[in-house]
Amino acid sequence: MSILINTIASEINASTTSIKTAIELLDEGATVPFIARYRKEATNGLDDGQLRTLDKRLKYLRELAARKESILASIKELGKLTTKISQQIEQVDKKTSLEELYKPFKSKRRTKGQIAIEAGLEPLANLLLTQPQQSPQKQAHAFVSPQHGIKNINAALEGAQSILSEQFADNVCLLQKIRQHMWQYGQLESKKARKKNPPIATHVSEKYSNYFEHSERLSKAPSHRVMAILRGRNDGALQIQVNTGNQNDSNPCLGYILNEYNIRNSPQAGAQWLFETALHSWKNKIYPSIENELLAKVKERAQAEAIDIFAQNLNDLLMAAPAGEHVTMGLDPGIRTGVKVAIVDKNSKLLATDTIYPHQPRNQWQQSLQTLATLINKHQVTLISIGNGTGSRETEKLVNECKKSHQLSFASLMVSEAGASVYSASELAAKEFPQLDVSLRGAVSIARRLQDPLAELVKIEPKAIGVGQYQHDVNQVHLTQRLDEVVEDCVNAVGVDLNMASAPLLCHVSGLNQTLANNIIDYREQHGRFERRSQLLKVARLGPKAYEQAAGFLRINQGKEPLDASAVHPESYALVKQMAQSCQLNVGQLIRNSSVIKNITPSQFFTKQHGLVTINDVLSELEKPGRDPRPEFSIYSFLEGVESINDLYEGMQLEGVVSNVTNFGAFVDIGVHQDGLVHISAMADHFISDPRDVVKAGQVVKVTVTEVDAQRKRIALSMKGVSEKEKTQRSDKTKPYQKPPKQREKNNSNNAMAAAFTKAKQR
Repeated sequence: MSILINTIASEINASTTSIKTAIELLDEGATVPFIARYRKEATNGLDDGQLRTLDKRLKYLRELAARKESILASIKELGKLTTKISQQIEQVDKKTSLEELYKPFKSKRRTKGQIAIEAGLEPLANLLLTQPQQSPQKQAHAFVSPQHGIKNINAALEGAQSILSEQFADNVCLLQKIRQHMWQYGQLESKKARKKNPPIATHVSEKYSNYFEHSERLSKAPSHRVMAILRGRNDGALQIQVNTGNQNDSNPCLGYILNEYNIRNSPQAGAQWLFETALHSWKNKIYPSIENELLAKVKERAQAEAIDIFAQNLNDLLMAAPAGEHVTMGLDPGIRTGVKVAIVDKNSKLLATDTIYPHQPRNQWQQSLQTLATLINKHQVTLISIGNGTGSRETEKLVNECKKSHQLSFASLMVSEAGASVYSASELAAKEFPQLDVSLRGAVSIARRLQDPLAELVKIEPKAIGVGQYQHDVNQVHLTQRLDEVVEDCVNAVGVDLNMASAPLLCHVSGLNQTLANNIIDYREQHGRFERRSQLLKVARLGPKAYEQAAGFLRINQGKEPLDASAVHPESYALVKQMAQSCQLNVGQLIRNSSVIKNITPSQFFTKQHGLVTINDVLSELEKPGRDPRPEFSIYSFLEGVESINDLYEGMQLEGVVSNVTNFGAFVDIGVHQDGLVHISAMADHFISDPRDVVKAGQVVKVTVTEVDAQRKRIALSMKGVSEKEKTQRSDKTKPYQKPPKQREKNNSNNAMAAAFTKAKQR
């Protein structure tokens, strides 16, 4: 255990005491968000990123330790366990290296080498290896044995070659040298695949034309190119290989084999035979195995990076600011099928739905204007959310004309409708709106995701949100696990209104699961709103442990206990009451009383349970209870008259919103139904290594069109020549949207999103 603790401590740059405590808490069932938020004292402030890494490494190293025990026991049972082997196994820190050490001891299918050994040819193989000056034919003559299947000299030499080939391929030290060389110097090469029957579709083949004659250092290949090449192979358009990195006709990896066994490529018959044996082992055993291993390694690395990019983009979208408590109209645009309309109240409750047909073939423009105006006036709509799919710009025109012609006061914004159709057809949507048409459910989702993107997007499988890079090509188990962690961290960072939250939102709260979330909803429906956090203990199957983990992240606004609306954990309520009493105030009077709170001396309240870090956290929370960590909400709009790729020209300057960030650049939605790409080289006037140093998903940016290829639907954009301030500066028409006066004081619901959601193009 101490080795494990020391290993993790060095990897995440933390003390062994912190790691030991964190492991104990995790083993007791504590969640990462709970430990990061409410056990800072115990872990010396390990953050959620460190704790996530710790949790993963802990599981990995424990699995590795268990596998070591199993392998040691297996080798011991074979009677082949030595002190050297035992030490080698104990020192291994990777599962792949462990399996490599175990490989020679595994029971295998009967190979040619094993069959040759059983036929008595192992002594011949040893003679040929140690006495290359002797004639192989002469030495093999004595081992001809028809009764053992060795009919002639050639059969004996073939058997000896099989034995030595397998011996070379099982030499752990030799393989390590070759592996390191190929990783350091090997080239990943791809070329157009041979003609197939049936042939590959032209459009599929041409998609990978950039890789028909491609070569680059394996260890340096960026993840997006690796994923593209591997996808090209899977689609049958490419064939790939890893070469040895030699600059001439020599093969350095073959040289490692020759040097290991002191083989010389000389005219001597024995030496020549050994050289051919080494070459046979390299071509048929060592190279194919190591090539597959290195391709798997570079694929795993590329997948991990792709998952990281997806996770970062998802985090940015989930943590985008909510518009807050506004009566909101959601519009799901359509041309022939009409524009679906849904209106939700300040609490996201559905008020009305309709379908209008302003576009062809019906062209009911004036009638649609009147319908929208009537609905807006009737329900006092203050915000309109327009989905960014087909017909979005035409629908935006309709909304703007409605506002102008009927002299209405509302704000409108185009948002990403990615995943809305997934939600519409889900079991959850069917349960929530059993009588509502599937298409109208999408409009409800579009309205709600502007009010609170986090609360709405958790209802959709993260992969359907569409901000990933080669998301369908990566390990789906690892992807799902990572995205679930992101959702959990975001939900708990923001906090959840216990009386308003849906089951999909509640199930991501620390300590809760789907069953407990459903039980909370059932309790709420049967007994009415929660008045105190302590009522959670009355929920079926929600025991003290789950309550401890969840309570601090669940908020009750206007309840009987003022602290229930804050992130102060119930275990610290007594501490707050002591603070209030020392100031001769009640708890309600202390909350938000900055002048009094700043004069409280933390050292007065030190206890075994509450140290300086915890007390300062409590004081900070009392000053601004229920703070929303998300940014401020603002409105932006696309340039009028620019509705399709044909409206663009080189040099045009536009405002857009970042829809997806990859490791080679960022895609920006500029309102023409085709995202433009700002390549990493065009993101700044100076060198940058990571696009996320400049932009993030959901950010409004100013860009210049540098190239338009309408036929291939490609738009190249640049952010160069624009100051850092201007890159994210809103124009006059995109000033931050001012919330109604009565809403401004409600931080919890109205801290809002910098630039709503946009079309996220899957890459």
